[in-house]
Amino acid sequence: MKAVSLRADVLAGITTSFALVPECIAFALVAQLNPLMGLYGAFIICTITALMGGRPGMVSGAAGSMAVVIVALVVQHGAQYLLATVVLSGLLMMLFATLRLGKLVRMVPHPVMLGFVNGLAIVIAMSQLEHFKADGGWLQGEPLLWMAGLVALTMVVVYGLPRLTKAVPPALVAILGVGLLTWGLQLPTRTLGDMAHIAGGWPTLAWPEVPLTLETLQIIAPYAVLMAMVGLLETLLTLNLTDEITQTRGRTNRECLALGVANVSSGLAGGMGGCAMIGQTMINLNSGGRGRVSGVVAGVMILLFVLVLSPLIEQIPLAALVGVMFVVAQQTFAWGSLRVFNKVPRNDAIVIVLVTVITVLTDLALAVLCGVIIAALNFAWQHARELYADAHDEADGSKLYRVHGTLFFASTTDFLKLFDAAGDPGRVTLDCRHLSFVDYSAIEALHTLRKRYQRAGKHLRVVHLSERCKQLLRRAGAHD
Repeated sequence: MKAVSLRADVLAGITTSFALVPECIAFALVAQLNPLMGLYGAFIICTITALMGGRPGMVSGAAGSMAVVIVALVVQHGAQYLLATVVLSGLLMMLFATLRLGKLVRMVPHPVMLGFVNGLAIVIAMSQLEHFKADGGWLQGEPLLWMAGLVALTMVVVYGLPRLTKAVPPALVAILGVGLLTWGLQLPTRTLGDMAHIAGGWPTLAWPEVPLTLETLQIIAPYAVLMAMVGLLETLLTLNLTDEITQTRGRTNRECLALGVANVSSGLAGGMGGCAMIGQTMINLNSGGRGRVSGVVAGVMILLFVLVLSPLIEQIPLAALVGVMFVVAQQTFAWGSLRVFNKVPRNDAIVIVLVTVITVLTDLALAVLCGVIIAALNFAWQHARELYADAHDEADGSKLYRVHGTLFFASTTDFLKLFDAAGDPGRVTLDCRHLSFVDYSAIEALHTLRKRYQRAGKHLRVVHLSERCKQLLRRAGAHD
């Protein structure tokens, strides 16, 4: 690796680690867990996915989308059941990778991707507003002014420094600069230490203290499946986004396998589950992180914060981290999607808005699922409408139908309407040169058409079937 690239990766990793700490602590608190569980999870998952994953430059850690899933489990059964759930979800991720299902991400349409990005950008920004609260209420007066002022100063540095120099990541300079300013002038603002004390020891490997019974499996399995689905989905979509930004191609199944190994390791070491984190990935990429070193450095720095650097890290003002995350939210949002609303089909525009809104109001998995279903139904509807036939009488008194389009479940009704079994002559030819049979509904539609002509005492001849169509018909026991 070139010295310049190595330096960029190291600085990007350090910058990313500062942004990982408050997020992981916040997500652990949301899940009603010890903050160290979030930090241990971030260290393990970030490091392992960086070393083993299929997408250098992408950052994974203890993610909020997975923390929300397991709140009820922790409340009802405790942290040890969570650790068992994290291990099981990791095994499911590894099974997903072994079956090479990572390519399913190709089924996510671009409008859904835009909605996913926009929704997460809004979620990132909204999550920072919690830092403007204290004791259950909004900050007011002087504390609010100091908080807002330091957030604004951080954003000015992040936006302005690249115009002067690109030698160092602007987010790193902003965090350290505002931190030194706050410490030197003893400014009255909240710091990372006000969220939680992060000093701790090495994570230790231990099997979760839960009974190895069928009852335990019944408790943790639903949560593990949901965690695996959410984690894989967010990871694969973030991988796609990273591919677009870096103009390179990641390996989806390898990333899924690494994520599974990381979650199993995290659960055995007392850490939370996790997946790719789009905000921290954007910080890493914008700071120049492109290789595996950046992720490894970010993970190792998290561990150093816990072991030896907690007194210093706890002095970092929350305002500096909030300012950086506000910039990340702004840069993550696909502003170009707002300009194309009048240029793309209305259905695609609806999908973008719908996925964005559902992501903000509920969760990513439901939003993407709804988006994919709507896009698939729209695709089916559009293709069903494109089915048509050219029909004309032949010199020998027979009739020829030349059908164009795709025959599948949504177009079978229109297909049958193209023919007039009662009014056609005794011999009819169906030319399928330009017709594709897709599913069992298509085969049944052809059977139905043949029966209509048979009942009318007429003969239907089918010609020019493709090899794939012939294979479908043979499997169904039909003859062409």
